[in-house]
Amino acid sequence: MRTATVPPIRSHVRSGILAAAAIVLTILAAGPALADCTEAAQPKVNWRRCSLEGQTLTGVDLSGAMLRDASFQRATLGEAKLVDADGYRAKFISATAPGAVFDRARLIEADFTRADLTGASFREADLRNAKMVGASLARADLTGAKLSGTDLRHADLSGARWTDGKHICAESSVGQCN
Repeated sequence: MRTATVPPIRSHVRSGILAAAAIVLTILAAGPALADCTEAAQPKVNWRRCSLEGQTLTGVDLSGAMLRDASFQRATLGEAKLVDADGYRAKFISATAPGAVFDRARLIEADFTRADLTGASFREADLRNAKMVGASLARADLTGAKLSGTDLRHADLSGARWTDGKHICAESSVGQCN
């Protein structure tokens, strides 16, 4: 019985295959498309890892936006809509966002230190392990919000609607809902 012999792969073909494989792996490792940080504020905008520090974004609609690792430090977001936004590890440090709507937003490990969130809505938002130290959450709506591991030290919760949707925090509530 005769066995067939397969000619060896030539070295230039082999190096071409390896180069193509390296390109494919690089593209796959890059993950989602890179963000265009100059793109206008709009629903589903991709501002992943963008710096929007100090920007005025009053009343903008960022529903469904990709905001992972973005920085909104000292930004103005009053009345902004961030419904269903993905703000994993986003920084809202010292942001001014009274009346902003973060309903159903994914804000795991987000940092709201010293942010003004007076009257903001976080209905069904995922705030696990978020940092809200010294934030103003007065009259905020936290109905259905996930707060496991959330740091609320020195946060003003006066008049906030608590996670059960029924309990209103006492006017003197700081760091915890009384």
